Amino acid sequence: MEHPHQEIREIRALHTASTITVYQAYDPAVGVPAVRHGRFPSTWRRNRMTWIKPSFLWMMYRSGWGTGEGQETVLAVEITRDGFDWALRHACLSSHVRSLHPDRGAWQRELKRAPARVQWDPERDLNSRPLPYRSLQLGLSGEASARYADEWTVSISDVTPLAREIRALVARGDQDAARELLPRERPYPAGDELLAHLRP
Repeated sequence: MEHPHQEIREIRALHTASTITVYQAYDPAVGVPAVRHGRFPSTWRRNRMTWIKPSFLWMMYRSGWGTGEGQETVLAVEITRDGFDWALRHACLSSHVRSLHPDRGAWQRELKRAPARVQWDPERDLNSRPLPYRSLQLGLSGEASARYADEWTVSISDVTPLAREIRALVARGDQDAARELLPRERPYPAGDELLAHLRP
């Protein structure tokens, strides 16, 4: 379903007044204990880059609906909006944009310093086809990655069964029933203060 008046680069997410839900997919060795304890286990490496995705369908595209190797457990991670907003404020675009960075060297220095980075990738439909607007992918490293795991996370749930149910409905051609099960993602209230430096 196309949205002709939709902002090309807009964060759409399941969110409440204080939290936002993002998605990741992991090997069960990480995903299962994360769900059981409501936080990432000690084996989860806090010093490496981790990518979070507010779009359920983009996560389905990326993980093959939870069938990709090492991506068999799809997690819905509810985090604080304060934490998410902090990451946006401290993020840098993952590619050089002439209108936002005076030169490539300035962008590279900013990217090296920033604890978060942003990519805008084409959103996907139920059949994993690209849509004409883009979805945010937020990469966290260093301080942002550690804060995500140890401070911002409110709850972690396993949405692999939901992914399988929706995928089965799509395979049967029942798009309407599949769409009814999708998380209700709405535009996230991130104004220019949060996104001006991240929108090409």
